[in-house]
Amino acid sequence: MIVADTNLIVYLFITGDQSKLAQKVLDKDPYWIVPPLWQSEFRNVLAAYIRRGMTLQQARRIMESALLTLENRQVIPSAMEVLQLISESQCMAYDCEFVALARQLNIPVVTADRQLLDQFPDYTISLEEFTN
Repeated sequence: MIVADTNLIVYLFITGDQSKLAQKVLDKDPYWIVPPLWQSEFRNVLAAYIRRGMTLQQARRIMESALLTLENRQVIPSAMEVLQLISESQCMAYDCEFVALARQLNIPVVTADRQLLDQFPDYTISLEEFTN
């Protein structure tokens, strides 16, 4: 079981340079846990794609697929733990939600976010490291 951050989810559902690596993460561990916040972040990424030419129909299909895949995998992180992590780092609150969840469940966050990897090395792992 892993905490999947939004960039990992994006890599899995929106074809790009990191999609094969994201698929390897899923193949290695198909049980991804996410905070509810992932949906808003994912929609924000889709908004950027829509503004660069993705059709609304494509965006809806991608969102639906992600929702189906991650349904029943959402866990609310402790607000107090999120605040604690904010006080210990330079990370944004929404990034700390993923780490708080990882700490609560004693599992890693698999991420490509360099800041998270640098500031929370005990709770994060890169996609490359995870798949090796």
